[in-house]
Amino acid sequence: MRYRTLGPSGLLVSELCLGTMTFGGSEGLWGQIGQLRQDEADMLVKAAFEAGINFIDTANVYAGGESERILGQAIRNLGIPRDEVVVATKVMGVMGEGPNARGASRAHIMAQARASLERLQMDHIDLYQIHGFDPLTPITETLEALDTLVRQGHLRYIGLSNWAAWQIVKAIGIADARKLAPILSLQAY
Repeated sequence: MRYRTLGPSGLLVSELCLGTMTFGGSEGLWGQIGQLRQDEADMLVKAAFEAGINFIDTANVYAGGESERILGQAIRNLGIPRDEVVVATKVMGVMGEGPNARGASRAHIMAQARASLERLQMDHIDLYQIHGFDPLTPITETLEALDTLVRQGHLRYIGLSNWAAWQIVKAIGIADARKLAPILSLQAY
């Protein structure tokens, strides 16, 4: 397996990343995407890790958080040392009934980071990504929330997912000007 640095950092990640969107679905959209249960996920994570993949991606919205829970448990079940795996997860999607249970606001990011850490059974997230552009929340608010979580030690690095080029450039400019945690990656679809 070949490894590369994650953006302009010293963190080495495998060129291949194991996506876990298929973990835990049961009904509706997530059931159609995938329904892997714990034992199947354990086998998949084991095969990926043994092949040299150290980079695993999930998101809080995948199967309503079940993907994160299954991934965290798989890492524990397999006895994979925490410092030998790079876990990426994402935040933005709908995670509850109320109007603030979605988006990239400070409130939603802070609450969902804690929830993701609990589901993953981890003390930090290696790469935390904003899972889309939130036109209702100022970019500054989003970046300051992420910076707070980095400074608290809950996140190591931050990234973006599904943002347009102009949005990325604006966010990088704000982070640089305000000396906030830098944006290291873009996961685009």
